[in-house]
Amino acid sequence: MSKTPASRPPPAATGAKPAAVQARVRETRKAPAAAAPPPPPPPVTAAPPRRLPERVTMDVLKPAAKPDPKLANAWKTKPGRELTEAELLAMPESEYMSDQQYDFFRTRLVALKDDLLSNAGETTEHLREDTSIVPDPADRATIEEEHALELRTRDRERKLLKKIAQSLARIESREYGYCDETGEPIGLRRLLARPTATLSLEAQQRRELKQKMFGD
Repeated sequence: MSKTPASRPPPAATGAKPAAVQARVRETRKAPAAAAPPPPPPPVTAAPPRRLPERVTMDVLKPAAKPDPKLANAWKTKPGRELTEAELLAMPESEYMSDQQYDFFRTRLVALKDDLLSNAGETTEHLREDTSIVPDPADRATIEEEHALELRTRDRERKLLKKIAQSLARIESREYGYCDETGEPIGLRRLLARPTATLSLEAQQRRELKQKMFGD
């Protein structure tokens, strides 16, 4: 009886890897790649201090000028008619158009009125001169031209006298110093330059602009 040769295990496939190695390969393929760490933040550097412009720096750092105590307190001991312009401007804003300031401007307006009336009297005497006795025609023409100029000047002063009378009436009614259009204070500096002003500077500019655009 012939003997059957003993069975042998099949030969391993060429290139086959052990089961443990294959398992590690599979786990490595399944596991996601680790995320790259974020880049480090940039180093924080302190911003250089901002330098103010020289003019601004000087305006801020320059100490405010101290008011002259004599000017600031003069209104407390003087009547309005005796105040100077500097003392008037040194008064606090709360005293705007107080009794003292009304007294100051009333005195100034009356003095301006008296001066205009005096000039008008001199002009009247001058105009009474008879130019017909001047023999030279050139001299006579010069005198007549001077008379015409004086008449135009007196006409402007006549209108100013009317405004002065209106301003004195406004002082008595406590309306002097305030704009007719807006009711805002006209301001001491403008009143010192033009005591008969009835409009603030802004309102006056608007009126003049309208007159230029649309005529009188």
